[in-house]
Amino acid sequence: MKYRLESLLSAAVSRLESEGLAFAGEAVPVRVERVREAQHGDFSTNLAMALAKQGGVNPRMLAERIIAALPANDLYTRVEIAGPGFINFFVGSGRQLQLIGQVLDAGKQYGLSQIGAGKSVLIEYVSANPTGPLHVGHGRGAAYGSVVANLLNAAGFRVHREYYVNDAGRQMDILAASVWLRYLQDSGAGFVFPSNGYRGEYVRDIAADLKARYADRFVYPLAQAVAGLPRDEPQGGDKEAHIDAWVALAKITLGTEDYRLLFDAGLNSILADIRDDLAEFGVEYQTWFSERSLVDEGAVTEALNRLEASGYLYEQDGARWFASSRLGDEKDRVVVRENGQMTYFAADIAYHMNKLDRQFDHIINIWGADHHGYIPRVRAALEAMGGDPAKLEVLLVQFAVLYRGEERVQMSTRSGEFVTLRQLRNEVGKDAARFFYVMRKADQHMDFDLKLATSRTNENPVYYVQYAHARICSVFRQLDEKGWARDIALGMASLERLTETHESALITLLESYPERLEAAALQKAPHHLINYLRELAAALHTYYNAHQFLVEDAALREARLLLIAAVRQVIVNGLDLLDIAAPESM
Repeated sequence: MKYRLESLLSAAVSRLESEGLAFAGEAVPVRVERVREAQHGDFSTNLAMALAKQGGVNPRMLAERIIAALPANDLYTRVEIAGPGFINFFVGSGRQLQLIGQVLDAGKQYGLSQIGAGKSVLIEYVSANPTGPLHVGHGRGAAYGSVVANLLNAAGFRVHREYYVNDAGRQMDILAASVWLRYLQDSGAGFVFPSNGYRGEYVRDIAADLKARYADRFVYPLAQAVAGLPRDEPQGGDKEAHIDAWVALAKITLGTEDYRLLFDAGLNSILADIRDDLAEFGVEYQTWFSERSLVDEGAVTEALNRLEASGYLYEQDGARWFASSRLGDEKDRVVVRENGQMTYFAADIAYHMNKLDRQFDHIINIWGADHHGYIPRVRAALEAMGGDPAKLEVLLVQFAVLYRGEERVQMSTRSGEFVTLRQLRNEVGKDAARFFYVMRKADQHMDFDLKLATSRTNENPVYYVQYAHARICSVFRQLDEKGWARDIALGMASLERLTETHESALITLLESYPERLEAAALQKAPHHLINYLRELAAALHTYYNAHQFLVEDAALREARLLLIAAVRQVIVNGLDLLDIAAPESM
């Protein structure tokens, strides 16, 4: 309704312009808002006041001309001018009551739109390094990204979901070295495991599996292998240099073939775990994009060549630099180190070049909030390579902070001291975890309340919404138990019997669902959908507590059953987009 009224107003303004009324300056957006107070109608716009300044006319007089120019329609029963020039539309109860049938006829399609017009969107999210299991911090990005993708699909966009696998680079080398060291310890070697290695139990599990599959294949005489390298980590020394030395030793000692075999064992084990974890959490992708493929296929070299051809690469102190500061970054960035190794950023440039080359209309990256400073350099790289940086939208997600009582749980992938997403899901359930993760704006801080998430009370928001659906289902079960036959035709013919304030409130909420859903999609704001479902659930619970549905008056009974059936359908539709179940009993 809101958007149809906006379309009518746009047509009216165009007609006035064709009749010679000129509006100077930039075009004024046509916006219609719902009215909070019933005496002012159902919808209102300040369009006349906004245009009056440009047209040099009195706003109330302009409002009269806009109303007169509105195309013929049956959307509203009357329209009035209020105050200095507000245009208020009165829809009328008959029009609103028709909505119940529309919801039930549309079913799962109710609320969907085509505002996206089939435009293609690449959305990349989570993309955690495959150096350990996903923890609760990753869960928020996973839930947020998957719901944003669902919302964009619902709004008519063609969405491609992608996970960027960081299967190359220093962190993966540290993982490989960590696995090898645990394997050697399992084989009886004596040394202190480096503090900057990956120390989680999952590393021991991977090493044990290698031992079971390959026996002593990766065992070498340590006296020879560690020549020149301290067995124990130097006190007060450079811990990063120490772990890098172990990495170098692993590569030299194992040789190319065995090192790659061990490297892939760690990568594949953890990546398989991540895939399974995300699938169980309701997160699926069309593409798992390999960073290593960019190196192997020469894409990183090609990206650097493009930067050089455009005049944005230079050499200094033996390294190659991207002159990103010329394009808005705070400083220039190294892309090839003095030792000839390409940086992580070089691969990231190639990855975004690949995204551009795939000709998506829009590219969305969902990153942790700690990546805020990374955005200008990526945009600079896109521009330097001849791409349109406006195509890239970066959405930042604050990590969720988990508390057990008053104690904050620390999370560190290398130390292994973290709560995994799987553990959280097992404790509170997939539905509660997803709901809580997208309940607030993604860039806002979030404390995850485990006690609230597992409670079966109205204070638990996901329980509150699911219980609204279950309550409606219980009414229909009671109907069956009474043996009363349905008469939908009688109910449709009796919708005018729905005159209670609670009924009008529910119908208004049902009518607003498509516009609320569209706004959530365009703003990439799942919390708007959460807020809507909580409002709808609250209105249903209030209605349920105030009125009987299974009354002797058949016409009234059938009308009320149709209304709550429509509410049930919209709750299901909204929860489906969140990938949350709608239980029939609780």
